[in-house]
Amino acid sequence: MTRLSPADLLSLGSLGIRTRRLRAALSALGIALGIATVVVVTGIPASSQHALLDELTALGTNLLRAQPAPRQEDPVLLPEASVAMVRRIAPVTAAAAVANTHVRVRRNDLLDPGHSSDITVLATTPNLLETVNGRVQSGEFLPRPDFPSVVLGHVAAARLGIQDVGEQPAVFVGDRWFTVVGVLDPMPLAPDIERSVLVGWEAARTSLGFDGHPTVVYVKAHEESIEDVRAVLPATLHGEIPGLVQVSRPSDALAAKRATQNSYTALFLGLAGVALLVGGVGVANTMVISVLERRSEIGLRRALGATRGHIRAQFLTEAVLLSGLGGLAGTVLGAAGVAGYSALHRWPLVIPLPVLVSGVLAAFVVGATAGLYPSIRAARLTPTRALSA
Repeated sequence: MTRLSPADLLSLGSLGIRTRRLRAALSALGIALGIATVVVVTGIPASSQHALLDELTALGTNLLRAQPAPRQEDPVLLPEASVAMVRRIAPVTAAAAVANTHVRVRRNDLLDPGHSSDITVLATTPNLLETVNGRVQSGEFLPRPDFPSVVLGHVAAARLGIQDVGEQPAVFVGDRWFTVVGVLDPMPLAPDIERSVLVGWEAARTSLGFDGHPTVVYVKAHEESIEDVRAVLPATLHGEIPGLVQVSRPSDALAAKRATQNSYTALFLGLAGVALLVGGVGVANTMVISVLERRSEIGLRRALGATRGHIRAQFLTEAVLLSGLGGLAGTVLGAAGVAGYSALHRWPLVIPLPVLVSGVLAAFVVGATAGLYPSIRAARLTPTRALSA
């Protein structure tokens, strides 16, 4: 028995597509719409979810705050190496510290030294903004931590009457001038930083008499391990009496974020499956009609020596090619739709790679399934019966 080479099989399978282009295009359109629906109904919710999760993350879902418990006598001092100690906890991704220097800040040196504007002067480690998701509104964040310069929290800047650093303003901290190099954006989740003037850790040591003991340690960790990190923080910072360290509980936004991650998948995949099924029915219908219309061609090929296997392989290949082309077109169409919709809403573009791959594979599977009956029906036609039609 003569066997068809893959090239010959591909040529025969594409014959019906090449000779009946409009019908093939309309049939492939059904599959394309089904696959496009798969991509759209997974990509748009995924992009929306990613945008929502980013907003929830900005609320501090992975942030903890550790500080000494208040005591009337013998106040608790956190170790000077607190940040380095915390960073050794495996799930921790960032850690920073601030410390109250207990000095006053004034707009100029002519004001009464006893003047109070409820602004705290905090010594800070360089990576504070990275840890607490803060941003600089004007200027930069302490480019030289050992230099007498400050960054103003949003509220502190308003109270001092400084909104930008274009003219290099200065404030009087303790008994010397400090250059203002930056102003922060609002940070409602960290009101203590909003109302503070931030000084570099080394500059606070050399210019303000700071002793190096942190007042608050901010810790960022992987969300799935945030409770575990919270449990070990007190012992890490104060091994002798862990109860003397207070650690904030995880943000309520974390629970909302975890609930959001599993809220939509089943519904949208069900809708996509229905759309793909409709496309498969369209391909099956097209292939059945193609067999009926091409009975004389089938009869002629059988009379010239084509076997039932050849006929079956030809029409099955045609169905798979038809669905495959529709699947590729639908993937591109769906991805373009998701990209456009995400750009319109300013969401990050998220299209799960497994969805793209499985969409194309699903198209081939649908094509093979839809073409199975028509190919078997075509193969059953005898040469005399096909030519007499």
